[in-house]
Amino acid sequence: QVQLDESGGGLAQSGGSLSVSCAASRNIVRIYIMSWYRQAPGKRRDLVGSITAGGRITLSDSVKDRFTISRDIIKNTITLQMNSLKSEDTAVYYCYAKELDGLGRSAESWGQGTQVTVSS
Repeated sequence: QVQLDESGGGLAQSGGSLSVSCAASRNIVRIYIMSWYRQAPGKRRDLVGSITAGGRITLSDSVKDRFTISRDIIKNTITLQMNSLKSEDTAVYYCYAKELDGLGRSAESWGQGTQVTVSS
């Protein structure tokens, strides 16, 4: 099972930018999909965006005009770049990975979470 180590986040003002990164313990081009989720206090954990092993990126409607996902296949890292931040982006951000083996069996991993706080 892949290990995920998150970094980044912190505090930003509304309209500012932050990034969070997720370093995987193995080759990310062999990971079926990697995603960012976020969870605000008292709310469910929601999908922010994903990047597949082939590099296809999807983002939720609430962030697609402000956030981007990139990856560094040398460092086995994905990064969520967050621009034009809003107070409603305040949440703990989690990295997620889903691996598939040759038999179609899946294994899921989560990072420890990193706090992003946007002040208005």
